[in-house]
Amino acid sequence: MTGEHYLWLKSLHVMAVISWMAGLLYMPRLFVYHATVKAGSEASETFKVMERRLMNAIMIPAAALSWASGLTMAWSGGLFTEAWFHAKLALVVLLTVSHAMMERWRRGFATDRNAHPQRFYRMANEVPTVLMIGIVILVIVKPF
Repeated sequence: MTGEHYLWLKSLHVMAVISWMAGLLYMPRLFVYHATVKAGSEASETFKVMERRLMNAIMIPAAALSWASGLTMAWSGGLFTEAWFHAKLALVVLLTVSHAMMERWRRGFATDRNAHPQRFYRMANEVPTVLMIGIVILVIVKPF
């Protein structure tokens, strides 16, 4: 991959990650508010639309682009032999698991079967932040 192509791919990756993280940070916040309203209410129906659109229009495409562009850059840059990259990849897998859990919770809300109180979602909201901090440190500092 030429240097110019790599920079375009890196730009796409950064934009996709920013979009994905925005969704990962916003979705649990929607759940916090959604958990406080009565199932079937007008507010609940509005939250359902917001959550579905956030997941389908932003989070899923951004996650797919993040993974595709990231793996392409890693492969072209020979990063699969780097220890810091293995640690980063493990954190990105956990971020993806967090995303999948949010989709599961969203489906519960969509069918009026939320199983968690708002406090649960407040705590879940911290998971992507902690993972992001670790990922950024590994990418920038490369401590090992």
